[in-house]
Amino acid sequence: MIHGKSLDEWCTRHPLIKQLVALEQVTWFNPAIAPAAVALADVGLTRADVRDASERLRRFAPYLALVFPDTAALHGIIESGIQPLPHLQQRLAQEADLPAAGALWLKKDSELPVSGSIKARGGIHEVLKHAEDLAVEAGLITLEDNYEVLSGDLARAFFSHYKIAVGSTGNLGLSIGIMSAMLGFQATVHMSSDARQWKKDKLRACGVTVVEYASDYSVAVEQGRLQARDDPACYFVDDENSPHLFLGYAVAAERLVIQFKHAGVIVDADHPLFVYLPCGVGGGPGGVAFGLKLVFGDAVHCIFAEPTHSPCMLLGVHTGLHDQVNVQAFGIDNVTAADGLAVGRPSGFVGRAMQRLVDGYCTVNDEELYRLVFLAHELEQVRLEPSALAGAPGYTRVLGDTAYLQRLGLSAAHLNNATHLIWGTGGSMVPATEFAIYLARGQALQAAHDLATSSPDTAAD
Repeated sequence: MIHGKSLDEWCTRHPLIKQLVALEQVTWFNPAIAPAAVALADVGLTRADVRDASERLRRFAPYLALVFPDTAALHGIIESGIQPLPHLQQRLAQEADLPAAGALWLKKDSELPVSGSIKARGGIHEVLKHAEDLAVEAGLITLEDNYEVLSGDLARAFFSHYKIAVGSTGNLGLSIGIMSAMLGFQATVHMSSDARQWKKDKLRACGVTVVEYASDYSVAVEQGRLQARDDPACYFVDDENSPHLFLGYAVAAERLVIQFKHAGVIVDADHPLFVYLPCGVGGGPGGVAFGLKLVFGDAVHCIFAEPTHSPCMLLGVHTGLHDQVNVQAFGIDNVTAADGLAVGRPSGFVGRAMQRLVDGYCTVNDEELYRLVFLAHELEQVRLEPSALAGAPGYTRVLGDTAYLQRLGLSAAHLNNATHLIWGTGGSMVPATEFAIYLARGQALQAAHDLATSSPDTAAD
């Protein structure tokens, strides 16, 4: 029984669940979406909170530029660029037998400095927030000081008396661990069974303690909580519920406004923006979507994308159970090549806060993710890991859903003026040998796809 109902009863009440249990690729557009002016109040955070996070990152910029040379070009601001994807757009539209309406872009958080993923946004911000609070309280700095002083021996010795712990499938652990160790904290990352070995190795090389589990993400998080609960000197980064992670992600939106302006991209009622965000526990995509809604309002439409084997946010929102349910309870195994998205239980904070702000959810299988890794590299020379391509199918899922587009009141003219943005969440730090395996598998799947979709005469040859 699942919350008092059998699986058959759940499937009868929510037919979409039957497809999720069958591991089918699905798309669900949220009928409860509400105007941003109304629904932003659900979050409990404000534009001022995002501004506070942005100002904190600026205060730390001189320090970051000093200790992480790859941030120096942007004067210590951790940011990624955007890139048009015209060739991938044409291929996706052709395969779906749809017109290639609008323009498809990539947000390259896969190339963020320090840890090479979207988690460098929220994760680093939360560590810096904790470090700033401690240092100000101890009199090491004031908010008006040059934070380069925190790179000195005195500050590192001070931070060494404190601990930071986090549970992670990989990328958040990299961000938290690398940043914490650089400041001098004792850092521990509790990593689930699906975490990549190279990520564990990199953390250990940075002086981070890595604790491995044979179980999934939820167990790693719970063990991190237990470590912090029993140690007053230990600060736990709660990926499921942290407003500081969430606000660090949200800062991305104000920077995207500037990038779009420089690129000549217009976003307004006549020029809608669709953003496709890979989703694990939900903090990253939730924070970004919150920031986007603050700056673009109802002109932006956010779609969360999950693996077919780990559709926890879709399941939580669709049933209304949020973090009171996990995919395993419905017989879904939570085993996927998209390691950063291999989460069985969603963030209840994000699910509830964003349930009227996220336009829809889609799922994608591992084979499609590998194929898209190959296509993105072959057609656009971008280097993304499988989880970072989860949002790519959203482009044609949106264009192909007439009912959803009609509900939004979007005409062909709107769609021709639209911008579609795939949020590339990670991949630049994947070792060359592992990325070559991704490409080889994706190429084989692409060849099989081309054969299956060719004419009968060609297939027979």
